[in-house]
Amino acid sequence: MPSVAHEGVRIAIDRGGTFCDFWARIPGRKDDVVLKLLSVCPDEYPDAPTEGIRQILELATGKPVPRGEPIDLTPVESIRMGTTVATNALLERKGERVALLITKGFRDLLIIGNQARPHLFDLSVQKLDRLYETVVEVDERVTVEGFSEDPEPEPIDVAADPDLVHGLTGEPLRVLKKPDYEEVRGSLQSLWDQGYRSLAVALMHSFTFPEHELEIGKIAREMGFKVALSSQLQPMIKLVPRAQSATADAYLSPIISLYLDSFRKGFKGGLEGADANKLLLSQSDGGLTPFTDFTGLRAILSGPAGGVVGYARTCYDPVEGTPVLGFDMGGTSTDVSRYGGSLEHVFESTTAEVTIQSPQLDINTVAAGGGSMLFWQNGLFKVGPQSAGAHPGPACYGNGGPLTITDANCFLGRILPDYFPRPLDLEKVKKDFLKLTDIVNEEKHGDDRLTPEQVAMGFIQVANATMTRPIRTLSEGRGFETSSHNLACFGGAGGQHATAIARDLGIKRVLIHQLSSILSAYGMALADVVVEKQEPEAVAYTAEATPRINTRFDFLSSQAEESLKSQGFLPHRIEHELFLNMRYKGADTALMISKPEDGDFGKAFVARHHREFGFTQPRDILVDDIRVRSVGRAMDMHLSSPFAQLESLTKAPYVDRAQAKSVRKIYFEKEGWVDSQVYHIAELPKGCKVKGPAVAIDATQTIILDPASEATVLDEHLVIELLDTEKVKVGTDEVDPIQLSVFGHRFMSVAEQMGQTLQKTSISTNIKERLDYSCAVFSATGGLVANAPHIPGHLGSMSTAISYQANLYKKGELKPGDVILSNHPCAGGTHLPDLTVITPVFDDEENPQEILFFVANRGHHADIGGIAAGSMPPNSTELWQEGAAIESFKMVKEGVFDEEGLIYHLYEVPGSYPGCSGTRTLRDNIADLKASIAANNRGIHLISSLVKEYSWPVVQFYMEAIQKNAEESVRELLKGFSKRFRGHPLSAVDYMDDGTPLALKITINPTDGSAKFDFTGTGPEAFNNLNTPPAIMYSGIIYCLRCMISSDIPLNQGCLTPIEVYCPPNTLLSPSLKAATVGSNVETSQRIVDLIFKAFRAAAASQGTCNNLTFGYGGRDERGNVTKGFGYYETIAGGSGAGADWEGQSGVHTHITNTRMTDPETFEKRYPVLLREFSIRLGSGGRGRKRGGDGCVRDIELRRPMQVSILSERRVNAPYGMAGGREGQRGLNLWIRRDPSDGTTRTISLGGRATTLMGTGDRIVVMTPGGGGYGKDPEELEEEFEVDGEFRMHEKFLRNPHLFRAQGSVAAREAMGTQN
Repeated sequence: MPSVAHEGVRIAIDRGGTFCDFWARIPGRKDDVVLKLLSVCPDEYPDAPTEGIRQILELATGKPVPRGEPIDLTPVESIRMGTTVATNALLERKGERVALLITKGFRDLLIIGNQARPHLFDLSVQKLDRLYETVVEVDERVTVEGFSEDPEPEPIDVAADPDLVHGLTGEPLRVLKKPDYEEVRGSLQSLWDQGYRSLAVALMHSFTFPEHELEIGKIAREMGFKVALSSQLQPMIKLVPRAQSATADAYLSPIISLYLDSFRKGFKGGLEGADANKLLLSQSDGGLTPFTDFTGLRAILSGPAGGVVGYARTCYDPVEGTPVLGFDMGGTSTDVSRYGGSLEHVFESTTAEVTIQSPQLDINTVAAGGGSMLFWQNGLFKVGPQSAGAHPGPACYGNGGPLTITDANCFLGRILPDYFPRPLDLEKVKKDFLKLTDIVNEEKHGDDRLTPEQVAMGFIQVANATMTRPIRTLSEGRGFETSSHNLACFGGAGGQHATAIARDLGIKRVLIHQLSSILSAYGMALADVVVEKQEPEAVAYTAEATPRINTRFDFLSSQAEESLKSQGFLPHRIEHELFLNMRYKGADTALMISKPEDGDFGKAFVARHHREFGFTQPRDILVDDIRVRSVGRAMDMHLSSPFAQLESLTKAPYVDRAQAKSVRKIYFEKEGWVDSQVYHIAELPKGCKVKGPAVAIDATQTIILDPASEATVLDEHLVIELLDTEKVKVGTDEVDPIQLSVFGHRFMSVAEQMGQTLQKTSISTNIKERLDYSCAVFSATGGLVANAPHIPGHLGSMSTAISYQANLYKKGELKPGDVILSNHPCAGGTHLPDLTVITPVFDDEENPQEILFFVANRGHHADIGGIAAGSMPPNSTELWQEGAAIESFKMVKEGVFDEEGLIYHLYEVPGSYPGCSGTRTLRDNIADLKASIAANNRGIHLISSLVKEYSWPVVQFYMEAIQKNAEESVRELLKGFSKRFRGHPLSAVDYMDDGTPLALKITINPTDGSAKFDFTGTGPEAFNNLNTPPAIMYSGIIYCLRCMISSDIPLNQGCLTPIEVYCPPNTLLSPSLKAATVGSNVETSQRIVDLIFKAFRAAAASQGTCNNLTFGYGGRDERGNVTKGFGYYETIAGGSGAGADWEGQSGVHTHITNTRMTDPETFEKRYPVLLREFSIRLGSGGRGRKRGGDGCVRDIELRRPMQVSILSERRVNAPYGMAGGREGQRGLNLWIRRDPSDGTTRTISLGGRATTLMGTGDRIVVMTPGGGGYGKDPEELEEEFEVDGEFRMHEKFLRNPHLFRAQGSVAAREAMGTQN
């Protein structure tokens, strides 16, 4: 190929949002060419990349290259380019008009998605616009024969049934209906006539049976459409992300093609013929591809991927072996990533609220960049996520912009105005910081006054804490110690924060490449051409399966090699990297395993699983996908290893301070204002050291060396060593609002990483995929300290459970290594399937004197016994009918797991009651509880590290201070409500479907901001399972208050301190300890939230139910016989309520829950069901000035007899409207009952709560309620309905669109938090 045959000019380009960066190597020229141009500058040039190439060729040839004429690329060997064209189109929703073709019954699937709302406390449930404009349903259907949860599978003879076929995975599939292709052609013609030219096609199970998609694609292309087939883009299971990916590709690829067509016109021959292989584009996976193969789907991280390749190749040495954390800080956000010898990919990620299935480098965007805005809110320092953008920009730009991180750096002398590319208004910055400091000092506690410098420094510290949180998750969350890494810093703003970030993380060395400010472009010069081939598989990893796997490896490798040969690569320059996507049977977390040296993928999987999750399983290992990543080594670039150079430097002399260009005063946290030398990086002699405090600058970046660091100047790097990693000593005399903000991040980080561990280590669908769990940290008395925003229903209720155990055990009865299991309502439990696992954290593991903290998690188990499979019986009236009820059981005693005792509590005790069975999923229960123990152990490790870092008195002091901060925020909110309602008490009444009233009166003390929530008037304990332990009232109150506070506050016990709750005994909300409660946490809890919002007049009612559906079979029958089986549980989305300035959202989980829905393909693969429909129930939202959101329709057909149960509300009393808005439609549960003798069907209403044995071919259809409307519908009446002081969202949830750029594994884990 040309890049190997001769050496010409090599050009690499990163076209970013603001600047276009260029790197070029010209034969015979000593130094590389580095250029920066504005990405958009229509007055000077039409296209920045073309202009840069023109300027480079003028340098290379020594001749003028006229602007506007086609450029001759004869001297050019290669052009490698990354572009933000696709990213920007996705962020701004400016792609091609797209029509989506999807299997009948799923027209709204991408609106519903996984049914979780993106922001837990946003009542308006704002979402970005969808990518497609219209949908065509294709009447075709394929499903999986058999089901993976079958405890006693029978062999399936595919040859015996003409409707059965083998899929690509080898699994048997049933073709229920083939498409009528003439009908499809007619639909396509209609789309063509409407002006559509780009199509996305996504059919059920096409990842393993692509025939229907391929034929539709063939017809569409013949008609002139551009087509994106989900089965060809990334053939992996899960219809939702695969359909999103196809839609994204159809949406973005035409935009990419238009841009590349325009770009090619700038060159002679249009990059065809001999020049065809010269242009390579950077893909999201870090590889290059010819421009002819470049697609929108793989272009989203095109630019940032170059940066990862850049630091991976320049800042990592395989001999030295220290892994590297990448830190790329730009103007609006910061990208973090990790490299430990191989590029780390994710295969499902979310960008701009679009879940995409495609290999992408694991790059995670943090909402903190130079332009991130600074806020003082509720006694805390906040940074971002809002950004000042390019205009007006930071305050120092002089355009009336807000204070930002850039301004804080400017104010503290960390940006040198005479080296900045534009004039800076320092006086404006000083004035604004003085004003902000006055406000902070006026509102903060204590007499000690902060200086403006301390305030600015505080914001930088909080920004650093914001950025280190995902870095810790990226490393520690995967089993790697953060401090054992080096930090590779690049990007325009990174050098100002690098030493502080490293010090926060315990990292002692920072590596900054000489081209760090254009490292993404340079990384593309170092990248390889990559061809990815992947196909689904479904075999257990055994010796018998190895030949099949090897055959498939060979086939994919030969395909990839042919593709690379066609680009001019010789066989000796082609390497194949082989991977298997593997998981334990019954688990959902698959790990992409690279072929190890000994070839044993199974051993490599077990080792990695143990490293990341801390345990292994005695289960089969399954192979989900076979992947080949074929690499064409194109360029041989000599790179110097900074580590080898450091080793060769016996004694590096310090630079004479007299050589400094100037001396500037810079403010540092410990020392205050210090004289600091300013050095030009290019003029520093190689092999010497620069001692801090100092500033190293070049044309594009500023690097700050603090007084406790020094830098060694190497051929291509600046290596910063941190000489002192001790932090400034934190006092406990007075609450420092800066440290308070930092500790808020650290406590939350503990809860987040616990949640991540639990999700990744669990086995069951409920916890692993639906994410029905929460993790939290508690004080020694049980007060909530930090709860990562998981399930709102667990927010206030878990602390009751911890307090109960803390009081139950006397001093010395709990010991290190003990773990308690509890779920009984008397012990702070809610409904029984929610098992709480509690671990004490001691001051000293060897010689324990006191408990410092508790860590705990609560997860919903799919079955814990009782009268019905799934342990959610809709007809239970006594607690014992609902399964295992455990007050307190030491599941682990001093480190020894008591499996025998666990079996007794989960299986034997619940099975001893009449008509009841023990748990039907004992293996999953045990595996999930071990995962819960591992999550708590993770929390103990992190808290112990925090105590070691700061000391226990400091941690305890700020633990109490952060609770006090939350308390004050709630008091201010309540004072505001008292003023709004002129001191009148607030009251509301609502009714359960059985007629039981829920009553609430809220009396607010306007002086101290306390409030009494009085539930007098609520009806008595009910003869059903909607009875609600008091802990659930607290969850509802915390959730509602947090939704009505217009900014983030810590979610902890302090939120409830100003609240007095009263409920008379023996009511629905204060039942006896024997009362059935399984509906409490999922049904009554939703109605409590509706009641509170009704009293505050905040919003119309949302659907007010979780629509709990369970099915399964097995357990112990009346004769004591045990049948193996399974239990499945899901909750179903509905409509959200409208408000004064927002429409309700359709097809989304509301309020007290946010659990995900299992993907349709996974659902049918695991269970004996056929999902006939999952769509929006159009028109079910209440009418009004603002309409309520619509509910959903979920239609499931059974493929074997099973017990089916539905537990739901709002089937009688509709979701109320507010301020004259109409109520939402009631829900409806239907049993489509098929008579096997004559084939006739009956449609039977099941009511709100029912359980029945359904037969093969029967269907359960759940139609969920819509949300209520707000305000009189202007089309109905002319008169206005006025409300005194409407609750409005204002701009509370306006978000910075740039935050959506790159969301890898860390964001997936944050989604785990917010999408629970």
